[in-house]
Amino acid sequence: MVKYAYERGSPMPKIVDHDERRREVMSAAGRVIVRDGIDAATTRAIAKEAGYSNGVLAHYFGDKDEILLSALRQSHQRIRARLTTKVEGATGLAALRELLLDNLPLDAERGQETRLEVSFWSRSLTSERLAEVQRAEAGELRAAVRDLLGQARAAGELPPEDHAEDHADDDLDDLTEHLLALVDGLSLHLLLYPGRITREGAERIMLGALDRR
Repeated sequence: MVKYAYERGSPMPKIVDHDERRREVMSAAGRVIVRDGIDAATTRAIAKEAGYSNGVLAHYFGDKDEILLSALRQSHQRIRARLTTKVEGATGLAALRELLLDNLPLDAERGQETRLEVSFWSRSLTSERLAEVQRAEAGELRAAVRDLLGQARAAGELPPEDHAEDHADDDLDDLTEHLLALVDGLSLHLLLYPGRITREGAERIMLGALDRR
């Protein structure tokens, strides 16, 4: 949304892109969280990072939590857009490999995204509003992993289970949780113990979990 606004003392109208300002504030919030931690992401710190006054933030966002949630959603939107490009035309295990690896901090960009994501975890334990967003976003990822596993099983890319067919869905549900837990665990290890596990090692472990199926 672009509107005209007048600056005091200026006879000419100034074009203000309100959507762009919101995006700038959200990006600034993300940078503060990644650099200084979520507790340091006060409205004052975010406003300073964005180059705006606290009043500008109050004009676009109801409170600090709304800014934080918007920053998290903005990050998720970028991830979705990137992943959509990566998996275009792929299905089953090929698409699943791309999805899982894209959720690991294997480069600087994904490292920043993971730091942002992890920063919200502890805060979500005490904020139901933040927790709801986390659960919804995590639910989308789980559904995508489960769907791709189903495609892989149908295409014969995953070996059939030895037990009864009526437990096949349970098996894929368990595998889904296993892979997601591995993503979370490897991500934390890469961030916390960079001297113990390399990016190449994390990728090998992740893909090995699929290849052994």
